[in-house]
Amino acid sequence: MNWQEVLQEISRGEIKTIARVISLVENEFPGYETLLRLLPNNSKAKTIGITGPPGAGKSTLVDALIEVLVNQGHKIAVLCVDPSSPFNLGAVLGDRIRMSEWYTHPDVFIRSLASRGSLGGLHPKIIEVTDILKASVFDYIIIETVGVGQSEVEIAGLADTTVVVVVPEGGDEVQTMKAGLMEIADLFVVNKADRPGANAFVKNLQQMLSPAFSRNKEKIEIIKTIASGKEGIIEMMQAIQLCLQNATQPDKRNWLLSEKAFQLIQTHRMRDINKQQLKLLIDKESLSKDFNLYRLVAQFSQQP
Repeated sequence: MNWQEVLQEISRGEIKTIARVISLVENEFPGYETLLRLLPNNSKAKTIGITGPPGAGKSTLVDALIEVLVNQGHKIAVLCVDPSSPFNLGAVLGDRIRMSEWYTHPDVFIRSLASRGSLGGLHPKIIEVTDILKASVFDYIIIETVGVGQSEVEIAGLADTTVVVVVPEGGDEVQTMKAGLMEIADLFVVNKADRPGANAFVKNLQQMLSPAFSRNKEKIEIIKTIASGKEGIIEMMQAIQLCLQNATQPDKRNWLLSEKAFQLIQTHRMRDINKQQLKLLIDKESLSKDFNLYRLVAQFSQQP
């Protein structure tokens, strides 16, 4: 496969090529790493992370955001990281129906990815897939994640701005997630704000966030929306734009990239080690009276 030609097609925004390449990367098609090494580092695309507990209306909000951005003349890529099926690790695509009208729009590319058990709520190849999209024609890349929690700090390193979506009924849930939210949120969106208790919830959320104000010296804005009625979406987009203008988080991003680099190096060094071969070796060595697992492991740990 001529990866230079593939890269040129990606840079022109050819959707079929982009979709095919994402599949090749997901499935680690031989040679895909060559394409990744060719990717440029001059993208102007802005990455928006949308996260929050299940049922908060993230997909409906993303649908409304797409409409606003398309009407402004932008090209949008959306990565929806769904829970994995426990049987085949594929994505559970139930809530993608909320964005169905955009699947054939020429300025919108939507791709669902399975989390495949990733603790951070993202896809194991999310950085690679995002970099492929950044090499194309998109102005904005929206990443919607499975949920939110202590482990989901990856999105804060990947996105230029992270939007945490909550609902008025989620008071106890937000309290439980408080420490994680403090770390990742650039903007809070209280969706379904027409429900009873919304104003009280926003007030409580502001009180919860107040320690963060003094620590970070930056106020985290809270926007109320009713995504189903497309209310508050313009205000949310304006707040996101402001966050993007003020985005300065190279440390978070570099920690994420360091973790990814560590995983890639680890995978590369482990490539010649096979569990079945280890089992056969242990079958043989364990017959010895002086068998020691740690001495056996040391054989593989020594530098060549």
